[in-house]
Amino acid sequence: MKLKALSLACVLGLAATAAMAQEDVRLNRSIETLAKGEPVFGLFSGDFSLANARALARSNLDYVLIDMEHTAFNMETLQQFLLGMTDTQRIAQQGHTQMRTTPIVRLPANGRNDPEWMVKQILDIGAFGIMFPYVENAEQARRAVSAMRYPQPRGSEIMEPVGVRGSSPGVATWFWGVSDYTQRADTWPLNERGELLTVLQIESAEGVRNAEAIMTTPGVSAIFVGPSDLSMNMGLPGNHPEVQEAIASVVELCKKHNVPCGITTNAGDIVQRLEQGFLMPTVGYWGDAGISGSTEATLRIARETAGRTD
Repeated sequence: MKLKALSLACVLGLAATAAMAQEDVRLNRSIETLAKGEPVFGLFSGDFSLANARALARSNLDYVLIDMEHTAFNMETLQQFLLGMTDTQRIAQQGHTQMRTTPIVRLPANGRNDPEWMVKQILDIGAFGIMFPYVENAEQARRAVSAMRYPQPRGSEIMEPVGVRGSSPGVATWFWGVSDYTQRADTWPLNERGELLTVLQIESAEGVRNAEAIMTTPGVSAIFVGPSDLSMNMGLPGNHPEVQEAIASVVELCKKHNVPCGITTNAGDIVQRLEQGFLMPTVGYWGDAGISGSTEATLRIARETAGRTD
């Protein structure tokens, strides 16, 4: 009887220790890296297959931008993809549910659309961040952040922007593997303990003009310049000096305000973009069934340039 009691106490003790370890760990690995001032590297992917999910989960990428702007907006497909990225072997080895590759979803709605219902569904499934395309002013930025946040408890020092996300955290709580999901499901760095990334895309001349107001909106986690749409909006080729000057002006403001900035890159310009100060560049596109040889090469150059050995 004493032996059974002792065994039960040991089991309960181990469970309590594991739970405490989980409460202390940063689940969003990209935030963990950015908080140290180090760059993170990712790619866009429109392949929602299980094979791709598994490959990306075990890649050296820090994040994947799950592109639902230019592919079908399907919550069931997204849920299957996120479950496919869940590496249970890695979870067992490390003793917590931090994912190596952070899943961030790009919405089909742009800044002038109401994104609230999309954001709610995506976050309730368990995503760790959302990218909002074509944001052009501070009001659109504020609306995006509000959609990401739950209403804050009375007395909170970070009440603004007021959260409008409805409460239904069951699936996300299960996916994250925590008991305090509603406390963690907030935007970083507005909430230092927040695990959600609010990434806003600047893709127009109007967005460039309002870039400082957009990025300094409380709750914005990162800015991502969309060079293709930006050049198209400006009516100029992507390599035109005016387009490159616009891009440079955005990243300079990001550095001024300590806001991570992203852009698409390749092996030919990743070093230049890192030297410019981009902390969240992509190193490939679409990522069908894992990462291609060219993406792998760009990622290797990026990690070597940044001194990333993790």
